[in-house]
Order: sequence, then structure tokens, then C-alpha cells
Amino acid sequence: MKCILSKEILLNGLQLLQNIVSNRTTLPILSNALLRAENGRLMLAATDLDVSIRTYIDAKVEKPGGITLPAKRLFTIARELPSDEITFEIDSKNGASIRSGASFFKIHGLPEEEYPAFPKTDGKKVFKITQVGLRDMLKRTAYAMSTDESRYVLNGILFSFKDNKLTLVATDGRRMALVEQEMEIPANQETEVILPTKAVNELQRILGGDEPLTISLSENQIAFDLGNIVLYSKLVDGKYPNYRQVVPAEAKERVVIERELLLNAVHRVSLLASDKSTSVKLSFGKNTLEIAANTPDVGEAKETITVNYKGKEFTIAFNPYFLMDPLRNLDSDEIFLDFIDELSPGVLKYNKPFLYVIMPMRTA
Repeated sequence: MKCILSKEILLNGLQLLQNIVSNRTTLPILSNALLRAENGRLMLAATDLDVSIRTYIDAKVEKPGGITLPAKRLFTIARELPSDEITFEIDSKNGASIRSGASFFKIHGLPEEEYPAFPKTDGKKVFKITQVGLRDMLKRTAYAMSTDESRYVLNGILFSFKDNKLTLVATDGRRMALVEQEMEIPANQETEVILPTKAVNELQRILGGDEPLTISLSENQIAFDLGNIVLYSKLVDGKYPNYRQVVPAEAKERVVIERELLLNAVHRVSLLASDKSTSVKLSFGKNTLEIAANTPDVGEAKETITVNYKGKEFTIAFNPYFLMDPLRNLDSDEIFLDFIDELSPGVLKYNKPFLYVIMPMRTA
């Protein structure tokens, strides 16, 4: 194998692989990236056997071939090379020579034949969406995923392809984010799958603009094809809880609030909320909202903001971080808070198909 390519293009390709490869692995080859040069392109790929990524970059291929090389070391070397043009050459003993300007490196690799085969999807269930569409849906839900490994079915996002809608749901048992987008889904392709956290995080990194994205599903695999980049992931094996029953009945009170105003006020007051019993109280009166935190041995904080509210006075307490998460990730100037009473979950909405359910906290 011999090819010549741009340093910037190579770095961009290698950057995509860095979060997939692991140095803590019983299989040394999983610390390597797979490189294959042919047909005017260099393929770069990495896998941890659960999540895999493959990308193609432009290269002048003088001799086709492939090898696997230590991914993190290769990225570090490429970043420091002095010239924009890089020449790769592989010898018969799996040694890779890298030349750039006056610099020369030789690193030892492993044969490409030893690299795990990439997963395949059977193509029976295929869906189309724009990259920016899916990226925005993930942004509005991913923060609510559980990090508790004992509740493994919640360690990811539910993708529900039903009723001509793609619905994404994330919950950790104390709050839930749900977003929907219309999508043409034939009845025989309706399905629900759970995408694990690592794949969610990688998707958020690679999704771009208005370009199309193809989602392909098979029994335990999902593939996201962006054109020059393909991300594969195993699916979480398990049944997601019935998220519809978490959504409270019709609200008795609705408060209209400026999103950024609420976010900044909650953030300031939360500076005096203790880590152990982290909560802030929201006290609603006629067109006013008082946000307060009172922590013995630390102090107290209060802030009053103007809101559009004419209902009865009441107070409800929430974890401030759970309250700030959706406020940071929505793009609306105005949000709605719906309530039944002080002990029932609150629901945050705005003018798109989105809702966020948050459990109240009991206070003395």
C-alpha cells in the first residue's frame, strides 16, 4: 500500500475514530485503526465491538492495500507533522513509513486480516431523515439518559418508528425528555429500538447540516449512513418502560416564561443549593415567580422574575440541574410550564413536538 494525502484531511478522519478505540482492551488490535487505500480513497475505521465507525477520505493511491495501526499514536504523529502533504507506505512486514517534509516515522502495525469484520444490516428496515433533524432531536433528549448501569435499558435513547413519526425518548426515572418528528413509516416497518449512550454521543459529534441520513436496522444492529461516514452500533437488549404513562393528565395551571430568563435565574440561585438535598423552590404568584434555595450552614438565595401567570398561588421544588438541562438545549425564546399540583410532576413544553416531565422534590 502506498498513498499520498493532505494532513488536514487525514487529521479530520482520524479525529472521528479517537473516541471509539480503547487502550483498555484484552484485544490489542482494537487499539488500532484499520486503513485501506483503493480507488482514490483511504478508508479509516475503528471498532470496540459494540460501536464501529468507518469514514472515507480523498487520497492519491499509488498502490492499494491495507493495514491496522495504533490509532491514538497515529493521530498524535499526524498532528505534529511539518508539511501538509503526507506519504504512507506499507512494507511486507506490516511496517508503516510516514513521510512529511523533513520528517520520517516508522510504526509497526498488524495485518488487516486480523481486524474484526464490520457489522452488516439486512436492509429490511430503512428510514431517511436529515442530519440536522436528528442532531436537534438528540440535543433535546440526550441529557435525560440514565448513567445508572444497573438500569441498563435506560442507558440510551429509545428510537420509536411508529404512526408515521420518529419519537426519541430518554429518561433516568426522575425526568423524561420526549421529541417527535413526522416521518413516512410503512406499517410493516414499525419498530422500537434502544440506542446505547456511546453511540448517541458519537452521533452527536458527527451529525452535520441538511445532508440526508439513512438509518438501517437489523435484529440487533443499527447503522447511520452519512455518505462518507457510517456509524454502526449494537442495540441495547431489553424492553423500554411505557413512557406514555409517565406523562401527567391535563394540567390545571400553565405558566408562560422567557426561557433564558428562567435559566439564568435558576442557575444563580442554584449556587447556594447543597449537593445532598439539591432543590430550588419555585413559588408562583400573580405574574411573579420567586426562585429560592435555602441551605443550612451555607446560606440562602432568592430571585424574583416576571412571568405570565394568573392562577392560584403555589410552591413546588425541583432539582435545579434537571430544570436547567432542557432550558439549555431548546431553541425557543418562550417555554410553558404545566402543573397539576405541588406533588405531581411538572411538564415543560414549547412550540414544537417536545415535552419534558420532571418529578418534584419533597421539601420540609
